[in-house]
Amino acid sequence: MAGPDTEGGPAGLVWRLPVVGLRAFWTPIVLSLGVLVIVLAVWASGDTVLALAVTAALIRAVMVIGLYIFIGNSGVLAFGHATFMMVGAYGVAWLTLRPFNKSFALQLPEFLAAHQYPLLPSAIAAALLAAIVAFVVGIPIMRLSGIAAAIATLAVLGMFKTFYSNWSEWTLGAATMPGIPIYVDMWIALAWVVVALFVAYIYQRSKYGLALRASREDEFAARAAGINIPRQRLIAFVLSAFFMGIGGVLEAHYLGTIAVKNFWLTITFILLAMLIVGGQRSLSGAIVGVVVISTLIEILNSLEAGMNVGVAVLSVPIGAQELTIAGLMIIILVFRPDGIMGGREVPWPFGKAGRIVRDPGAVESEHDPLRRGLAQRDSAP
Repeated sequence: MAGPDTEGGPAGLVWRLPVVGLRAFWTPIVLSLGVLVIVLAVWASGDTVLALAVTAALIRAVMVIGLYIFIGNSGVLAFGHATFMMVGAYGVAWLTLRPFNKSFALQLPEFLAAHQYPLLPSAIAAALLAAIVAFVVGIPIMRLSGIAAAIATLAVLGMFKTFYSNWSEWTLGAATMPGIPIYVDMWIALAWVVVALFVAYIYQRSKYGLALRASREDEFAARAAGINIPRQRLIAFVLSAFFMGIGGVLEAHYLGTIAVKNFWLTITFILLAMLIVGGQRSLSGAIVGVVVISTLIEILNSLEAGMNVGVAVLSVPIGAQELTIAGLMIIILVFRPDGIMGGREVPWPFGKAGRIVRDPGAVESEHDPLRRGLAQRDSAP
């Protein structure tokens, strides 16, 4: 095998091998440390209200990373991921509610009604349930592209909202389901953010993530290279749904109650705004978007309630939050469509990152399927 900075491989490629270790995982490491610094600063301040706000932002970060896994790598918009939050939240409620609460309000099968299962296995099981649902609904949807796929995911959300709203024996219908154990704090939410960051980064660097990103850039060339696009989209869709399910689990154990109405268009709009503002084509953009939008939401919540500024009280009308976020999204889409991060990850600061470059004097291989696909496209009438 050719060593670093030496010629080798077909068509005279010059291989500059990446350093395995710190450089290989620089992006998730830096993002995790950045989030850790925020959590430590809030913990040191002792501000309970701020700690609750940061916990909610961390839970949303897990969901936005889940969105990024599919939308960022495939380039296909999805408006129905709140479906998997709802499946995860209700799934973990069925597993962790006390048997007395279940028997009082729900009509569950014996293996659910008579037992209260451990928290971590229940969380993983509920997220897996969300992933299974995504696999089933994703098989036909992942064959679609563009606006058709986006509308199909929104239709799935509408179907599940209607179903859960009328499934009163298991979900209490449109009523709120109380009594879910509360245990999620900043540290637990932070742990799941770190897990989601590393899984998302490993996925995007894997052969599956690279194949899906290739289809995002040029679908025709990807098909010519032999990439099964629906299958690659389905893999990302299922993995994305798993972390959306984890987000629903964390939300349920953070609030202690869940209701079907909470998993609808409002949360969908906020999560998409976070991803678009930060930049939907990079993991760093997903985290930056969460920080920016969460900060904006807290400021606007304070202003809507009335903020004391000297002897005056500064306030804004109810609904200013949604208008401000929508306005920010429009500005970003008009002047910086790739978001704040512009599709870039956190750069390696100690030299050039490993990459593959082509020797200018190399003879191009006529057997390269990607090159052959591009040639076919360019010569097509």
